[in-house]
Amino acid sequence: MSEKSGIVILGIFAADTAYKAKRMPHIAETLMGSGFTLGPGGKGSNQAIAAAKAGGKVTFISRIGNDPFGEMALAAYAAAGVKANVMKMEGVSTGAAFIFVDEVSGDNAIIVAPGAAGLIGVEDVDANRAEIESAAIFMTQLEQPLEAAIRGLSIAKNAGATTIFNPAPAHAIPDSVYGLCDFVVPNEVEAAELVGHAIETDEQARAAGIILLNRGARAAIITLGARGALYHTAGQSEFISAFSAGNVVDTTGAGDAFLGGFATAISEGCAPVEAIRFGCATAAIAVTRPGTAPAMPSRAEIDALLRSS
Repeated sequence: MSEKSGIVILGIFAADTAYKAKRMPHIAETLMGSGFTLGPGGKGSNQAIAAAKAGGKVTFISRIGNDPFGEMALAAYAAAGVKANVMKMEGVSTGAAFIFVDEVSGDNAIIVAPGAAGLIGVEDVDANRAEIESAAIFMTQLEQPLEAAIRGLSIAKNAGATTIFNPAPAHAIPDSVYGLCDFVVPNEVEAAELVGHAIETDEQARAAGIILLNRGARAAIITLGARGALYHTAGQSEFISAFSAGNVVDTTGAGDAFLGGFATAISEGCAPVEAIRFGCATAAIAVTRPGTAPAMPSRAEIDALLRSS
């Protein structure tokens, strides 16, 4: 058998419509905003573009509609060098997301309507079985139906690929799913929802890591925003500091930047802690720019930040 290579990502594309304002409006209230951007988004799609721009060889599995937002997706993949194994559907819109960005802090709140990508099923995964089985890395999330994520993780695990599961948006999932995960990677909010307690201290983060391992994951990585990330396994528990690459403009997509960078580094044979540092550097650059996929840094930018830190 030839040596495995590349990263296969299953997830959704959604056109990001981002509105910057001082706060969210109340029901029946109209607020004047201070900015608007339109660009490619969706967790899986963002992760694929981040990984490709970071130097990874990436295939993305999804569905889009035959509409302008779908064309935006294909153009973004062509520009980033992502191989798009994407079904184009008639009569169903491409996914879209409403994003509120706080104009002072850069923090965000998001509503996603997955559109065509909400119809991703096990048949999409099965159609890409050979690609998944030959990959070094398989990564997925929970914006598309859970059944498709489980099928992809199962195929990858059985083929000996490294599996990365980003349980976002967080909701209850069977413990059997964790057993398919080499790395389960929630952020602090998602981890809190999964384990049932707040993640405000190092001790609480470690307690969450223990729970995720007890459910069957080989390793848990909990991203902690400006605090960095926790890497927790049965034999190792280590906090990795965040990087600073300038003023924070927009935190939307920071987790996706981290995951894309992390997956690329793991695919190149880096040890997990070094791969987490690479992911943290990727995210640190992305948050200094508006938008999600357009904010993802190049390999040269990531390497430069790592050298200077």
